[in-house]
Amino acid sequence: MGRRYADAVSAAGGEPVWLEPADVLGARDAVSVLAEIDALLLSGGQDIDPQHYGEAPRPDAGITIEPERDAAELLVTRAALTTDLPILGICRGIQTLNVAAGGSLHQDLALLGLDAKVHQQKGVARTDWEPAHPVAVEEDSRLAALLSVTRAEVNSFHHQGVKAVAPGLVVTATAPDGVIEALEDPARPFVLAVQWHPERMVGHHAGQRKLFEVFIAAARRRK
Repeated sequence: MGRRYADAVSAAGGEPVWLEPADVLGARDAVSVLAEIDALLLSGGQDIDPQHYGEAPRPDAGITIEPERDAAELLVTRAALTTDLPILGICRGIQTLNVAAGGSLHQDLALLGLDAKVHQQKGVARTDWEPAHPVAVEEDSRLAALLSVTRAEVNSFHHQGVKAVAPGLVVTATAPDGVIEALEDPARPFVLAVQWHPERMVGHHAGQRKLFEVFIAAARRRK
């Protein structure tokens, strides 16, 4: 799966650099880890431990955590925010961004009484790039500008979602059931995160390619 992120970045003109949790946790500080990169992509993966947003894990939420990854990604995300490094979050990445900035998550969408299958690709689409559901995009948002639409069809691979939105972040896309699908920080040069997986859609949807192209353009401007 990780190869797809790298391929999408490369296709947009960027040069992927992998950061392992051990690289971050063993460094002098998170800011020094980011000194050699021009932007930060927060990728998909397992769930964030609810302790990081002040909750105990619910036994009925089916949570799977990676403690070292949580610790490392929250450190580098907060460092990236303090230095205005461009950030693109994808799936788990939107959740990482929100928690790092002071927000919280729904531990399992099914516990809200929602049809969680809508947000699980295997239940609604044949391939991993086909749309699972639409999202409504705020018309004055950066996301709407780069997608050139206010309604987009997206894939979906998650059982958690953003609950309390962190200070400074704004919701710029939602699913029909109200699940938050995109966040931005309009006060920063480029902080954007989506709940879907654009790296799996880039070969079939021009708007999803544009997401990476604009991200790499932001990295070049900062460099």
